[in-house]
Amino acid sequence: MKILAIDPGFARCGWAILAKGEKIQNAEFRMQNEINSKCKIQNVEFKTKPQTSNLKPQICLVACDLIETDKRKNLPQRLSEIYKAMKYLIKKYKPTELAIESLFWFKNQKTAMAVAQARGVIIVAAQNNGLEVSEYTPLQVKQAVVGYGKATKDQIQKMIKLHLPNQHVAKQDDTADAIAIGLTHLQTRKSEARNPKSETNPKSK
Repeated sequence: MKILAIDPGFARCGWAILAKGEKIQNAEFRMQNEINSKCKIQNVEFKTKPQTSNLKPQICLVACDLIETDKRKNLPQRLSEIYKAMKYLIKKYKPTELAIESLFWFKNQKTAMAVAQARGVIIVAAQNNGLEVSEYTPLQVKQAVVGYGKATKDQIQKMIKLHLPNQHVAKQDDTADAIAIGLTHLQTRKSEARNPKSETNPKSK
């Protein structure tokens, strides 16, 4: 299973590609910057070395970082950048599912509206490319990754490293949040496999 996880935003979207079912020993990381339709995609990729021992399948952080839109452009143009960046990531990494954070309360109504529109564009891009979409609240993510609904950013970062041992994890908050969302989705899938009748996964209709 390979998933694309997104921490949605208007100016910055954290993203991560996670795969499960591959045998991992350790990761060797390299950086590369890529430009897609003038939208900056900062790309961190990971190469995994083949595993020779009989370890159980683990979670692999394939790639992660940020999509950043051009602040000099207007709203429709920036939304278009996000859509094109999503198409690029889907085409390159070929995920089958999207995990995205659901919209939560914002003090600034203007910010909330911009993020809501960005989320809509991301979900449409996923649907148009055949990805199944699942949404998770911040509370669900914190509980899944840390086991505590009021966990801090630092606690989330530390737990991500425990969930992904011997793998380089990006330090940006947006990217770490995307990784956490991806881990939440994989845990939910695992729970559903054990309990087929449960409906713990809030899928988009």
